[in-house]
Amino acid sequence: MNITTADMTNAPYRTIWNLSWPQILMMIFHLMIGLVDVWVASKLGREIQASMGMISQSLVFFLVIAMATANGAVAAISQSIGAGLLKRARRYVGLCIILGALLGLTILIIGFPFRNGILTILQVPQEMRYVMEYFIEVFLYLVPTYYMLIITNAIFRAQKRVMLPLYSMIIVTMLNTIGDLGLGLGMWGLPNLGYKGLAWATFGSITAGAVFNMLTLFRMGHLRRKTMAPFRWMKSAFPYLFKVAWPSGLMQLVWHSGYMVLYSITASLPENNIIALAGMTAGIRIESILFLPAFAFNMTASIIIGHYLGDGKADEAKKFGYRILFLAIGFLSISALLLWQVIYPVTAIIAPEQVVLDEAVNYLFYNMLAIPFTLTSMIMAGALNGAGATIYNLFIFAITVWGCRLPLAYVLGHEVMHSATGIWMAMLISQGIQASIIFYTFSCKNWQKFSMIKKNKKKDQ
Repeated sequence: MNITTADMTNAPYRTIWNLSWPQILMMIFHLMIGLVDVWVASKLGREIQASMGMISQSLVFFLVIAMATANGAVAAISQSIGAGLLKRARRYVGLCIILGALLGLTILIIGFPFRNGILTILQVPQEMRYVMEYFIEVFLYLVPTYYMLIITNAIFRAQKRVMLPLYSMIIVTMLNTIGDLGLGLGMWGLPNLGYKGLAWATFGSITAGAVFNMLTLFRMGHLRRKTMAPFRWMKSAFPYLFKVAWPSGLMQLVWHSGYMVLYSITASLPENNIIALAGMTAGIRIESILFLPAFAFNMTASIIIGHYLGDGKADEAKKFGYRILFLAIGFLSISALLLWQVIYPVTAIIAPEQVVLDEAVNYLFYNMLAIPFTLTSMIMAGALNGAGATIYNLFIFAITVWGCRLPLAYVLGHEVMHSATGIWMAMLISQGIQASIIFYTFSCKNWQKFSMIKKNKKKDQ
């Protein structure tokens, strides 16, 4: 799929959709990986299922630096291409690959000796300990490869080659499913390794996706010696990547740690805390399906804004930010209204117990009301990522999550309403405040100044 600047200008909404639908499919395949992992783990026992859920959440923290570097890659490469500085773009590709390899190996080297201590910090129950020890060892070996998969997918998105990450994710999903069922349950004559099979299915599938991406980059001419920049250039180019990446990584930590605290506030409710926690877990799973397109629109915003800012067209970049936002709100609002018509039978699939089902629907009511706010935060954050203005995202999310959502959730849930409804209301209110602040920032602040200024091409390359 080759989307040109003329396409973006003459058919803006078609461009947005053409960039978004492959990424929506990619997110669906990503969801399928998690569902298959959980389903197979449930067949192996509750300890295995609980361990799979815990290691999946823990892996996010190991991958924060990769996701931050990926945001820096999208900003730097898309802006370079938009400016017509193709040599600079190729050099940033090489720099991001080198950084990904070094950072992934660093996490492995530092994390491996402390892997059992990490399990102690997570307070892993003794009956799950043997499973988690095996999982975390295999997954730490996987970290460098996972870094390459995340960063190479970001490189393709920055180049508007959104079909390539989709192909990669199809490979990962197919191999992970075959590995889970074959090695985890012993199907098709494969050795029945149980929980160990789940770990190696993840290892093999992620590795295959990363290898596919690296071979594709090589065939495109990126991973050749002549395209690699000299060390002096890398030294001067690295500060921009760092400026974009460190707020992005810190924001990921702020966001995920905020959700962990929200779980804790819910779990410590004075009444019906177990029901509330189960309802929240089920509600988040349904909500995550609904927001798959939102993540795709978020990534599309980063791509388009980066290209237009690189070309020096800040006004057009802002227009596209609004277009993506309005398209996403319209698409997701209609989807939410249709889903609400069948919300009970759909939610009952994963929450069959009536009291848990009622609480899950209660959670979804407030969070589906927040869809316009949530989408505004996600799309505008994606746009600011593409501009390199990740420092705004960090401050906005930190203030609204830790300064508003969590204190308000405790007050409304524990002190005022004495129920989970107070927590769900706090989430709605905080989303409204967050959306208002980030929309004001996008509309009124000079976030364009964080992009790389279009310079003389000869000098900049």
